[in-house]
Amino acid sequence: MYDRLTLAALAFGAGAYAQQAGTSTGEEHPAMPWQECTDSGCETVDGTIVLDANWRWVHNVGGYTNCYEGNEWNDEYCPDNEACAENCALEGADYSGTYGIKASEGSLDLTLVTGSNVGSRVYLMAPDDENYQMFKLKNREFTFDVDVSNLPCGLNGALYFVSMDEDGGLSRFSGNKAGAAYGTGYCDSQCPQDIKFINGEANAEGWGGSDGNSNSGTGNNGACCHEMDIWEANSISTAYTPHPCSEDGQTMCTSPEECGSGDYRYDGVCDKDGCDFNSFRMGNESFYGPDGIIDTNSVVTVVTQFITEDGTDTGALSSIRRVYIQDGVVIQNSVSDVAGVDDTNEITTGFCTQQKDVFGDTNSFADKGGLQAMGDGFDDGMVLVLSIWDDYAAQMLWLDSETYPADADPDAPGVARGTCASDSGNPTEVEAETPGANVVFSNIKFGTLGSTYGA
Repeated sequence: MYDRLTLAALAFGAGAYAQQAGTSTGEEHPAMPWQECTDSGCETVDGTIVLDANWRWVHNVGGYTNCYEGNEWNDEYCPDNEACAENCALEGADYSGTYGIKASEGSLDLTLVTGSNVGSRVYLMAPDDENYQMFKLKNREFTFDVDVSNLPCGLNGALYFVSMDEDGGLSRFSGNKAGAAYGTGYCDSQCPQDIKFINGEANAEGWGGSDGNSNSGTGNNGACCHEMDIWEANSISTAYTPHPCSEDGQTMCTSPEECGSGDYRYDGVCDKDGCDFNSFRMGNESFYGPDGIIDTNSVVTVVTQFITEDGTDTGALSSIRRVYIQDGVVIQNSVSDVAGVDDTNEITTGFCTQQKDVFGDTNSFADKGGLQAMGDGFDDGMVLVLSIWDDYAAQMLWLDSETYPADADPDAPGVARGTCASDSGNPTEVEAETPGANVVFSNIKFGTLGSTYGA
């Protein structure tokens, strides 16, 4: 929801991130079938997954020298952004052995630590295995099963949509020679500046290493776009959150003001806070978690519905609803129980306005166009992202902490997000203590309202 800037930097330590396609290791996308549904039933779509370019080994074209190592660029091959893209190639991936990504019969298991690799991010590919699968969400529902029982405080097993280019930017940017087949073109509402290649060029100019993370850094540019967080969760807390932007499609920001970095958080292209529905934050502290109404000790089916004003695929987005199924029981989302916010269990414009007012939050959601802008993003189609990550920027406290911000009054509305301690989630500790933490996504379905879960 708030900060994903360091996710890409947790990749394989050997170095990553280019937009030429190498020839040393073949790229084979693991199968990830899913189902497309209507009132008449569901049909299997033969999809695959592809690893984000940021996790891949990158070296000089025709050789094996790293173009990026630790948190520094190789000056010989990357003297400037354009030359770096020409000089460097990214390779195919060993999904299971190097990255802890296991796909089998429509199930995807993502493990936090595998060797020197931390975290991962993958995208769903279309059956042609060359382009991302595009989803138009309005007047539709998206359903999946998830197991977060092995995700403690400080971790996030995330499933979300972003407005990436269908081909990963291959046709728009001449410097991009790898495309979606190699996981290029990532963007999100945080306008991440740790992305090593944006718009077919490197992000080396102005690059500086991050404090506390030997593999991370940020450059002058960021990659911005609409983001719909279907599922940001661990075993303690979950939230679903739309993040609209003032620009449609993947957009490169080139200044702190445009990127919304530092003190310019609310001046940027995108709404970084979003309008979140976190049941704990909205007053129901027993709804989600171990032994909760939604018991995170067990697998749960998650249904998200995108409702339009006139009930058509082209109507304005009016609400985003959530339904759960567990042990064969359909469970409606919790109802907000916060003074000053109407009793509701869905995200609407009214809910977002009241929530921002009561919590004292800046209403960047409205400023960036709210549900209308989010719906406009849906019209162009969005790419499905699945990931596991820890948070060097904010320790995931915005998702699961008993107090966030840490210096806020813990009794103030909206401050408590979960039961995790306000000093929990330190990535170094999380990685050392729970390296085998994982999330499992399975049984992905997409279709007309009411078609994916039989209700």
